[in-house]
Amino acid sequence: MQYPESCASLYPPRQLCYNPHSSSSLAEACNLNPPNSISAAALVPQDSRLATAFQILEQAIAGRAFPGACLAVTNSTELLALKAFGRFTFEPASSPVTSATLFDLASVTKVVATTSMAMVLYERGLLDLDAPVAGIVPDFVSASPETKHDPRRQAVTVRMLLAHTSGLAAHEKFYLQGRTREDLLHDVYSSPLQFDPGVHSTYSDIGFILLGVLIERIGGEPLDVFCQREIFGPLGMISTTFKPPSEIRPQIPPTADETGENAFRGHIIQGEVQDENASVLGGVAGHAGLFSTAEDLSRFARAMLQRGRPILRPETLALFTRQEPAAAQGSHALGWDKPSAPSQSGKYFGEHSFGHLGYTGTSLWIDPERELSITLLTNRTWPDCANHAIKRIRPLVHDAVVEALTNDPGRSR
Repeated sequence: MQYPESCASLYPPRQLCYNPHSSSSLAEACNLNPPNSISAAALVPQDSRLATAFQILEQAIAGRAFPGACLAVTNSTELLALKAFGRFTFEPASSPVTSATLFDLASVTKVVATTSMAMVLYERGLLDLDAPVAGIVPDFVSASPETKHDPRRQAVTVRMLLAHTSGLAAHEKFYLQGRTREDLLHDVYSSPLQFDPGVHSTYSDIGFILLGVLIERIGGEPLDVFCQREIFGPLGMISTTFKPPSEIRPQIPPTADETGENAFRGHIIQGEVQDENASVLGGVAGHAGLFSTAEDLSRFARAMLQRGRPILRPETLALFTRQEPAAAQGSHALGWDKPSAPSQSGKYFGEHSFGHLGYTGTSLWIDPERELSITLLTNRTWPDCANHAIKRIRPLVHDAVVEALTNDPGRSR
């Protein structure tokens, strides 16, 4: 992709995400507390202030909706609550969840990593939202005889992948046939279009796997490397990572028991990505693979509440979090999800809110008008994915948080 020289002054060099001449630190510049600076005293009121929300989570664990959870609540400058609940598994002797516990974020990866990288590349003039996918990933058209003879594929754009309007299917068990990264990606490139591009909204893991490859090619480096340098590092997200090292995996709640005779991997999934397609892709993929803590995600959310600063310009965040017209029958912006009716964000998050859910029982929702973010991390897929009680519990927790803060005389909002 070629851009005129006049664009050069609009975008910082790729290694810079903030003002290098500023005398203040990155955290100070945007009122983000430095890592590990949050005092226990500041969180003392949370048990009384958010008693109802905490009780809902405690009852959910007692009812075996999920073994453990961690909740973080912020405004744009403060961490208002950070509370851990339950244990890694339902066994009484299992390790307790703490505020520092890493969780498999599943599809929350799509916004914290993949969409964030897309936003940065867009700001730098490197990512054209309306560019055809085939011009960046030619295999999307040439991978098979079927793809070569489908002229609709030439019309699929980067914007459509982000908005889930590409026409690709929601999900396929590619991992059952392709046991290597190369084989699985070939199947992704060959995946047929279920709908004409740009006219139908279907939430698609396949589209985000493809998007991950596309932005890696534009950025010239792997997704995890780019995000660590440009997003996680600048925001002080010191625990957030793809592919947690083996020595810390026992400190991460398990997400699946695959020890059965016909199980895909044949062992308990702990500290490695639960999503099977992401596993075959090496643990780093556009749709899943990121691990993080509730506190780290609260840092990310506070940056979003500060209109993207310091990693993004406000106008970029506004563009990517605005409802896409072509996704009108869905609830998608560019990468981000929007509240629907009914919504997993609850009944109070406004029309300008944005967030995302993860299959393992994770979520992040941000309301810029209320100046509020709620991060809820669980491992609801343990020991299998049959329990969907999180869908009932999550909006109750969100509503309880909003009601508590609205009625709190110590808060202005």
